[in-house]
Amino acid sequence: MLPVKVITRTIWLLSFVSLFTDVSSEMLYPIIPIYLRSINFSIFLIGVLEGCAEATAGISKGYFGKLSDNSGKRLPFVRLGYALSALSKPMMGLFTFTAWIFSARSLDRLGKGIRTGARDAMLSDEATTATKGKVFGFHRGMDTLGAVIGPAIALLFLYFYPARYKALFFIAFLPGIISIACTFLIKDKKYEPKENKTKTHFLDFIKYWKTSPVAYRKVVIGLLLFALFNSSDMFLLLKIKSEGFSDTDAIGVYIFYNLVYAFFSYPLGKLGDRLGLKNVFLFGLVVFAAVYFGMAFNHNLYLFFVLFFLYGMYAAATDGISKAWISNISDRKDTATAIGTYTGFQSVCTLIASSLAGFIWYRLGAVAVFMVTAVITSVVIVYFLALRNNPE
Repeated sequence: MLPVKVITRTIWLLSFVSLFTDVSSEMLYPIIPIYLRSINFSIFLIGVLEGCAEATAGISKGYFGKLSDNSGKRLPFVRLGYALSALSKPMMGLFTFTAWIFSARSLDRLGKGIRTGARDAMLSDEATTATKGKVFGFHRGMDTLGAVIGPAIALLFLYFYPARYKALFFIAFLPGIISIACTFLIKDKKYEPKENKTKTHFLDFIKYWKTSPVAYRKVVIGLLLFALFNSSDMFLLLKIKSEGFSDTDAIGVYIFYNLVYAFFSYPLGKLGDRLGLKNVFLFGLVVFAAVYFGMAFNHNLYLFFVLFFLYGMYAAATDGISKAWISNISDRKDTATAIGTYTGFQSVCTLIASSLAGFIWYRLGAVAVFMVTAVITSVVIVYFLALRNNPE
């Protein structure tokens, strides 16, 4: 049973909001690449689409994170962000021309950008330095549980209505509405706005890099080098499809991955509090490199399940852990800005990574994509091992 003092009411509610949003988003995520291929999107264009969508989320994360810190407000950003993401779902199913698809996907990611810094700052404020791993791990576990339920709904729907992809975009709107309703149950704390009343400009968050703690910059440099070659998970799903397996196989593997991710997020977060966030994060990177080496040469469906089990372990050991780590090495009053700045740069790197992966796949094939990523990840592991005496 989870300690009451660690997992507060606010953490529970934010976790349920994320769960229902992920039911909505992840109902679509594994079928988006399949759907896009069915409306004649090339592999390269899918890479550009995902990269642009993540860049939209990333750049806006930095701006809205700083705006949240400067205004002393959290909940309005959380509520608006989840609302935009919910509205984007039915938009994807209305039309199929390229500009519309790009707009709908970007609106979804803009919503993520608006809410992320403020939401993570709320989670951080509910925790202590010694419980950050548990709190962020619990939230990621609940969030990812939605990523199990969502694809399962999609799988069941496609079993009875094969290739009816458009209908799913409208069904996904329903859990999005529930997530918005849950935000109205959250009570926002009173935060003191910063004394500096100057207007917040869109790229002002970049200035934080110059004034941030040295430990923050060292950690984020390593995280961004990893992000620069860590392309969208859609390429993992496309790898399964490229081996001749069915939509059901691809979605089934993806559900399994998210189940593993959800199950291990809290235990690995708790382990991070005990053994050090950096150590657990490094474990995740080692597993990630092994998975990508395996992905490069695998052709067997059962081995895909093994690799996605390990991939779920990697995600559980890095996603929430990285945010907990960053929140511990930044000033409390700058938490949303610090996380927003990191995730902003991260998403720009993802734009490059996904576009580059699409190009390499198009020119050299899938093996080259996964091998390059695995090699660069090995370099990142060495970089983090070389960091000494960094606060966690």
